[in-house]
Amino acid sequence: MASAPGTPVRVRFCPSPTGNPHVGLVRTALFNWAFARHHQGTLVFRIEDTDAARDSEESYNQLLDAMRWLGFDWDEGPEVGGPHAPYRQSQRMDIYKDVAQKLLDAGHAYHCYCSQEELDSRREAARAAGKPSGYDGHCRDLSAEQVEEYRAQGRTPIVRFRMPDETITFTDLVRGELTFTPENVPDYGIVRANGAPLYTLVNPVDDALMEITHVLRGEDLLSSTPRQIGLYKALIELGIAKRIPEFGHLPYVMGEGNKKLSKRDPQSSLNLYRERGFLPEGLLNYLSLLGWSLSADQDIFSVEEMVAAFEISDVNPNPARFDLKKCEAINADHIRMLDVKDFTERCRPWLQGPFAPWAPEDFDEAKWQAVASHAQTRLKVLSEITDNVDFLFLPEPVEDEASWTKAMKEGSDALLRTAREKLESADWTSPESLKEAVLAAGEAHGLKLGKAQAPVRVAVTGRTVGLPLFESLEVLGKDRTLARIDAALAKLTA
Repeated sequence: MASAPGTPVRVRFCPSPTGNPHVGLVRTALFNWAFARHHQGTLVFRIEDTDAARDSEESYNQLLDAMRWLGFDWDEGPEVGGPHAPYRQSQRMDIYKDVAQKLLDAGHAYHCYCSQEELDSRREAARAAGKPSGYDGHCRDLSAEQVEEYRAQGRTPIVRFRMPDETITFTDLVRGELTFTPENVPDYGIVRANGAPLYTLVNPVDDALMEITHVLRGEDLLSSTPRQIGLYKALIELGIAKRIPEFGHLPYVMGEGNKKLSKRDPQSSLNLYRERGFLPEGLLNYLSLLGWSLSADQDIFSVEEMVAAFEISDVNPNPARFDLKKCEAINADHIRMLDVKDFTERCRPWLQGPFAPWAPEDFDEAKWQAVASHAQTRLKVLSEITDNVDFLFLPEPVEDEASWTKAMKEGSDALLRTAREKLESADWTSPESLKEAVLAAGEAHGLKLGKAQAPVRVAVTGRTVGLPLFESLEVLGKDRTLARIDAALAKLTA
């Protein structure tokens, strides 16, 4: 039962607050958000926090912070409210209890007294006989006497949903028509023996009550869809649901070794990308390519361009591999697309915030402003800014032995002495004059500029690569530059 034509789009993003948000979760949020915005629909942000053993308030706050950082706004949910509040499942327990009782009263659900040992034994026997190993319906039609006997034994039942004995076919918005036969979709638990509702109940009940029209979620949940459709039919009969939503199951995001990217994989953590200085725009651009594309020949685009073009039917059902190098390359493009003033401000956490490797008083705003445009063209992620400009703000250049060994060849001391002499008499208001000084020093020793400037760069900045050298020398200043060349000479001749 698909949404009626003209029905306003209502989608939901419903994570569980367990641990740090991961990139697969972000990709799901992105596709739901883009779909809602493309269709001028409603995005419901719902927190599925019924697992008290795994959920935490810290993770809940991280989810909200992540959504804000990514630029996702929601129309209903925490901090926003809405007509279907509350939007945290832990605050909706009375609703689930009421629905479960209505399902029992109408015969759509029943009490199941089977112990785990009995279930395991019968499943093993079914597998050995080559039959489906799902629940076998043992408690479907117990007599009053059997129920009384189980109760006398002290057994506490779970509530199990009674799946209709029919083939279930639906059209997946990503995968096309899918069919599930009854023997492959057995009855399933919806309430634990202690009365706690299970995901299998609360998720579709909330979707029904919140009038969700499209469920866009991961491929790993596809096997639960026919069960939910069976439940939706019962909820419609009871007047709780108006429709069965349309489903679209998004492709797996694969990690190393073509294995599904899990929350345990280091490269799956959203916090890692934030700490490394990925832009939300760059990360979302890349994640959108994991199953979707704007066009065959355009990988770089804005979130606004994605929203304008996004249709769930264009999502590719095949697994998508997460490629960190491509993600970094796309992020670098977005860094270069920033206005310089915006770029300078986005670098603040690494210049003056918690990630800065120098004392706050050693940061010089004028020097930063002078080199910002040069740095912007060299970064893949914002955290790389420290390696590019630390020579300006640290008392001494970073000691990088690999760079020193590579640049300081035989005769480098003589070259540095000549370079110092030429630089001392150069015009320090002109990068071109500083270049001419080093070029002249190189010529005096039979070296071209590239070879001549390498020892000077390492002496002054500590590294073999970095910002344009002569603009860097101008910003660093004559006195500090010459002092560092003197320190390098002392090290070379020690």
